Amino acid sequence: MADAKTAFRDIVTKAVTDFFESKGIEIDAGLMEKLVIQAAPNPEMGDLGAPMFVFAKAARMAPPQIAAGVVEMVGECSLGKVLAVGPYVNIKLDKAGAAAPILLAVKTQGDNYGSFNQQGKKPLEGRRVMIEFSSPNTNKPLHLGHIRNDALGESVSRILKAAGAEVYKVDLINNRGVHICKSMLAYKMFHEAKGETPETLGMKGDHFVGQCYVEFDKYLKGEKDKPETAHPEANQMAEDMLIKWEAGDSEVRKLWEMMNKWTFDGVKETYGRTGISFDKYYFESETYLKGKDEILKGLEKGVFFKAEDGSVRIDVTDVVGKGKDEDNHEKVLLRKDGTSVYITQDIGTAISRHDDWAFNQLVYVVASEQNYHFKILFHILQKLGFEWANKLFHLSYGLVNLPSGRMKSREGTVVDADDLIDSLHADALEAIKERGRDEQVGDADDVAEKVALGALHYYMLQATPIKDMLFNPAESLSFNGNTGPYLQYMGARINSILGKAKEAGISADSSDEAVALLSSEDEWALIKQLGDYPGVIEKAAENLDPSGVAAYVYETAKDFSKFYQTCSIVNAGDAKLAGARLYLAECTLQVIKNAMTLVLVPYLEKM
Repeated sequence: MADAKTAFRDIVTKAVTDFFESKGIEIDAGLMEKLVIQAAPNPEMGDLGAPMFVFAKAARMAPPQIAAGVVEMVGECSLGKVLAVGPYVNIKLDKAGAAAPILLAVKTQGDNYGSFNQQGKKPLEGRRVMIEFSSPNTNKPLHLGHIRNDALGESVSRILKAAGAEVYKVDLINNRGVHICKSMLAYKMFHEAKGETPETLGMKGDHFVGQCYVEFDKYLKGEKDKPETAHPEANQMAEDMLIKWEAGDSEVRKLWEMMNKWTFDGVKETYGRTGISFDKYYFESETYLKGKDEILKGLEKGVFFKAEDGSVRIDVTDVVGKGKDEDNHEKVLLRKDGTSVYITQDIGTAISRHDDWAFNQLVYVVASEQNYHFKILFHILQKLGFEWANKLFHLSYGLVNLPSGRMKSREGTVVDADDLIDSLHADALEAIKERGRDEQVGDADDVAEKVALGALHYYMLQATPIKDMLFNPAESLSFNGNTGPYLQYMGARINSILGKAKEAGISADSSDEAVALLSSEDEWALIKQLGDYPGVIEKAAENLDPSGVAAYVYETAKDFSKFYQTCSIVNAGDAKLAGARLYLAECTLQVIKNAMTLVLVPYLEKM
């Protein structure tokens, strides 16, 4: 209800100003800017409300007294009936006058509805946001944790774009290090002599390399309760291989390039399947040495200092606090032998990224386990004097596990993303067949795939990012309740309703005369819900949190279901009312489709 909120805010602002002037009370202009217009808690109290608490201290008056005085100043209002409800100035909107602009905006803006705020502008227009997410290792396939990361990154990117920001999606591929060498060693020991490759074994490349990583861990530890079968020297072998890699050994580099390609090709295939895309890939092998020069420059400027052991460090007391362990007060940036550490790489990469694409905000989508790392990283970049460092943000998210417990890559207990989607796909296909819908839905296999992806992504996005979560596959696939498949079912159901209404000869009627007939409680509740969508997008974009969009689309689907139970279209008994209800149904489907796109739930015409 963007137009109504803007108009009501103007009315209340003027009435508050007039009221205090009549009392000889001077109110700071800054307080007026804090005036908030929000939905009233229930329809009996009104549709919109403005709390008066913000003025109480300055005016030395009780909020209910202010509310009563403001309502008296408003008097008659073309928007509707204004009333004082305790400390609130509320309004019961004239339904016909408020409904028409909402539905007209949905119809005319179509796929772009939700992008414009109360002032008719895209709230984040002019903001350039770079967002890093996924960041896989090239020694294993994507797993359940990556799915949450990818879903968050892609969804936030879409929400930011919807709010008007220019978005640049990047992926840092962690393709070097001792963990990569472990997979390489396992390949040489167990597969190379046999000429085995992903192609000869009929495996995706990332799955094959991940299998090698597990094989290394089993070789290192040996069989359970048989210590004599362990090979502790394997760790040193991997470290020796890394030294050769860094020295540019041709044989090691050739093997590394081949196995990296296997993994990266497999990962990109999974990205394509899940609808994840990037504007640029960064590779750790190309960035890990960057940052060293910046550290040396900072040392010359006194930003950093050289410790007694010869290492270069920074005092991070301002970040960790004075009450912490003394060992945490200094962060090593260059080892005593002059080599870089992990955070040095991140410093160089951030600077290079700003050189590549001059962002004014950089968002890192990384699990909460790295909270400390990013606090230190942002602190260092600020100390180095980069103005954009104040716009860096760590979108921290909680761990995701299965009912069976926490996943561990090296032990082979990780659930591969592909395997999980395959399982959900199979279950969805079985459910479609059990319902006898396999012929009606068209391509049942394609529908099952979209149901699986909708179930998985929605489950990941409905919770606020910071919360740890337990992923329950069976629960995610339910066609009832707060799930992706329920939203898909409702979208398909509305599409079917529209088709049947048109078959009955009903045409959508968007005239003011017809819209004025949409006055029942359930019709009005649905219209108000549609009007709230732009505000939901703006809030989700500012907070970098898709869970609000997920909650919104679920509530909208429920509101439509309630509306359709009480407000028949085909049997409305009046042609104009039937046309208006069909118009409302069309607008609802548009908004549901828009919101589903932002939370990565594919829309289905039939289900």
